[in-house]
Amino acid sequence: MADVTMWSDKKVKAAFEAKACARLEEVKAELAGKSGVVAIEPDSGDYFVGETLGKADAAAYARYPDAWVYFARLEDFEAAIALPTW
Repeated sequence: MADVTMWSDKKVKAAFEAKACARLEEVKAELAGKSGVVAIEPDSGDYFVGETLGKADAAAYARYPDAWVYFARLEDFEAAIALPTW
């Protein structure tokens, strides 16, 4: 089960999102021209691209079951959310 601290501790969530956003900045050039959703696992730096949130999640879940990942739309990086894989 994913750590529920992310839901209750704003500092933990902010640190997670900052690390994920930093990784997103590093890979933006590689993601240019693609569409869909990227799922970033910030501790490893791994990322997964899918046509939909569900497909990006499925790819992330295969490697990181029940872990928190950061999802962002490739067409609008501001449309982002941290969620546990499911």
